[in-house]
Amino acid sequence: MNMEYTSYRLNGYEISLATSKESDQIISLLKDAAKWLKERQIDQWGFLASGGEDEGIRQAIHNKETFIVKRDGEIVATFTLYHEQTEWDQHVWGRLNDEAVYLHRLALSRSEIGSGLGKVVLQWMVNHLRNEGKSTLRLDCVGDNVKLNEFYLNNGFEMVGTS
Repeated sequence: MNMEYTSYRLNGYEISLATSKESDQIISLLKDAAKWLKERQIDQWGFLASGGEDEGIRQAIHNKETFIVKRDGEIVATFTLYHEQTEWDQHVWGRLNDEAVYLHRLALSRSEIGSGLGKVVLQWMVNHLRNEGKSTLRLDCVGDNVKLNEFYLNNGFEMVGTS
């Protein structure tokens, strides 16, 4: 089997595919982000916080759909890009076959909140997907997460509906 490992350097960060040996760190980062949301009365990742998505997270890493962002060798962010709709995506968007990519579980470590890393990661995603011939990146988030909704709107996303 031929395998290629590529990492990208961007503004002092290194973006690469996650490996199974990083699974526990990724899950910990995601659960910390879920805890941070809960502390702010934002019910976005309650199921994830309780361990309900651990296996799905590990599977996405195994399937080479999850990325990590490192600074100075430490994981400071993670995100997953699905090239096919998950059951959740079909629930939110309807069953589509338009070659869109779906963003899930974008999370930054608390130390990076407000650093501009989120914008760097989104710009990298758009460029990376464009290089793959993809032009549509979809995501969903809870409507009452005002700051996150503003963040996405300020970074070129458009709201196309609520459910």
